[in-house]
Amino acid sequence: MAKALVIGNWKMNLDYVEAVHLTQQVAALLASRPAERVDVALAPPFVDLRSVTSVLEAERSLVTVAAQHVSDRDNGAFTGEVSVAMLKRLGITWVIVGHSERRTMYHMDDASVADTLKAVLRGGLNAVLCVGEDLATREAENHESFVNHQLVSALSGVEEFAERVTVAYEPIWAIGTGVTATTGQVDAMMAAMRLQLASLGFSSSRVLYGGSVNADNAAEIVTEAGVDGFLVGGASLKAESFGAIIHACDDCYAERR
Repeated sequence: MAKALVIGNWKMNLDYVEAVHLTQQVAALLASRPAERVDVALAPPFVDLRSVTSVLEAERSLVTVAAQHVSDRDNGAFTGEVSVAMLKRLGITWVIVGHSERRTMYHMDDASVADTLKAVLRGGLNAVLCVGEDLATREAENHESFVNHQLVSALSGVEEFAERVTVAYEPIWAIGTGVTATTGQVDAMMAAMRLQLASLGFSSSRVLYGGSVNADNAAEIVTEAGVDGFLVGGASLKAESFGAIIHACDDCYAERR
């Protein structure tokens, strides 16, 4: 059985001093209580990437590092952008692609998501492709077709890189709202997405859930909703709550063996 994956997305929080402190706490927590069945990654802001990778290297930690976004261009006159090659040189392992906040706030459409995903995969990094519907789409009961369209748009033509693709389902209506999708809702979406992924040649891809995940609900979601881990937002800003989510996944995977 593949390991679960838990990624802490810090979003636009923590300067480099705070980032170093939190990284040290996470590394120490996992050193004292290893999570052998969970891959763990931290996704700090761009300005913190080198600080976080340096701490993890010094601690000899197995925690890896993700970027929250990247350009689909290799280089050139693109002020404010960062390339895949730049991330790779820093020792970054993962890139989050098409997070709902990038789609809604920065007008990242399906075509841009697909181009960015291709750049990440062809550049040799692992991708976490984010998909998910807004509240109006959910209430209209078009959520499955909407998410399936996002999957087809992004994944068509990159089947050769399937082993480096993880998908994160993040219902927009449950991100940062304190509202978590029910285990039944998540389980139904996991099943629908896995069918679509299999049809596209991505049957082995891990499928994560992201949306107001915290230390209190993680165990129930991972046990009853068939997820392969989490993309964690606010709860990843505290080592204790992030560690609780990681260990909830680890405990669940231990019981499955």
